[in-house]
Amino acid sequence: MEKLLLTVGEAAVVLGVGKSRVYDLMRLRQLRSVKIGRSRRVPVDCLREYVERIAAEDHEVVP
Repeated sequence: MEKLLLTVGEAAVVLGVGKSRVYDLMRLRQLRSVKIGRSRRVPVDCLREYVERIAAEDHEVVP
């Protein structure tokens, strides 16, 4: 079964950035996450949405 929620570390690896950058993205509400108990998890769908959104924004800027 495919994972539906990723840890911050796993999300960082997928995005190719550090964990602190993922925490920054969540704090700035650019990347949605959920809280389970005391842990933060990033839904896989939210990670895909974030990547699609930044790719679309980047495509709009560069002709």
